[in-house]
Amino acid sequence: MVNKAQGLGLSLITKIAGSDVLDQLKLRKFVEKSLYQGSKTSFKTLSKTQKLFKATDAHPKQRLPNQSKSLFDLSLTEEQQMTCDAMRQFATEVLYPLAHQADHDEQFPQQLWMHINELGLNYYALPEDFGGVASEKDIISHILIAEHLAQGDFSLTAGMLSTFSVINAITQWGSEPIQDQYLSAFAVDSDIRASFAVQENTPAFNPMQLKTTAQLINGQYLLNGEKTLVMLGETADLFLVSAEFQGLPDVFVVKRDYSITAQKSPAMGLKATETMTLQFQNTPAERLGDEDFDYSAFLDLGNLMWCAMAVGTCEAVKAYCIRYANDRTAFGEPISHRQSVAFMIADMAIEIDAMRMLILNAASLAEAGQPFHREAYLARLLCAEKSMKIGTDGVQILGGHGFTKEHPVERWYRDLRATAILHSGLHA
Repeated sequence: MVNKAQGLGLSLITKIAGSDVLDQLKLRKFVEKSLYQGSKTSFKTLSKTQKLFKATDAHPKQRLPNQSKSLFDLSLTEEQQMTCDAMRQFATEVLYPLAHQADHDEQFPQQLWMHINELGLNYYALPEDFGGVASEKDIISHILIAEHLAQGDFSLTAGMLSTFSVINAITQWGSEPIQDQYLSAFAVDSDIRASFAVQENTPAFNPMQLKTTAQLINGQYLLNGEKTLVMLGETADLFLVSAEFQGLPDVFVVKRDYSITAQKSPAMGLKATETMTLQFQNTPAERLGDEDFDYSAFLDLGNLMWCAMAVGTCEAVKAYCIRYANDRTAFGEPISHRQSVAFMIADMAIEIDAMRMLILNAASLAEAGQPFHREAYLARLLCAEKSMKIGTDGVQILGGHGFTKEHPVERWYRDLRATAILHSGLHA
């Protein structure tokens, strides 16, 4: 009713103001002043009335009902947060300063092995029964370790996590005799180095179709074939090798001996991991798991580790580009003021969060013992595409500087390509 009365009043004022009678009687100024004061008082009264009604409303409307936080909670446990902080600090203070020279020399830094022992990295993978701190399935924590270490360097992280991942695989898939033999050895001797040999030198390599073969002769498994891009292939003491056995892909534990020949196979990225090509000629081996071994899940967990490292490195690319864009000036202002640059960095942040969500979704399903192949596959597809785009955009933002080794983005660009190329080679 109040609003309706105000509308009628405004209509009457408009008609009076347009009348010629006011000018003839010389009353226009007096009437306009009176109407102005009246309308002003009226609006003040209406405003106070509305505020009064609003204050006395005991049941305000909600756009959406309250939701329980337990529906989708991504918060870390106290132990996980402490682990992330420790790994991030290690990446900043140790990995990043070593990365440039390691990439140039194409060698894994020897002093880094000492730092790895001080960090106690392998104990995060060893089960409690063997002197470690890992529970039966701690996949999310392993994913977080990979992501935060990779903020220092992708290649060095891959080398560091090589032995760590072998321990993970033996813990999850190894038969009881295999676990007793090798996990005990890792617990006693921290200098044992291990790696994976999965990749083969074939176009569009399919890890489900292997040329490397295994035969069971007089109770002994013998391997024959060739593997490429084997990280730390020249110095590792132990390998997990994928091979076809009785028409199906399987994984075998192989100790280094004279039947294995190694040849250097430098690649575009991962230079610090000393990638090698290994040839197996009737090499003695032991089968990793029992009859229920899930080779597909073995690959998926490896791919998730590569994806987690890609996310960590992309975070490093984003942070470096933000600093560079704020410091670099062109035409009298920082280039971060340019929308084209700002939008590229914003896209990086969006894609990084999307990749992380898919990885954590797949990892949480795996940790809960539920099927996760579809989720891991989608995570790998997204990370392979978007991490490469982020690496490319990082080089683009730096312009000519992005093409030089003066800045680390060209190294990250080369390393990130491994996300789409390598199958397994790591394990969560």
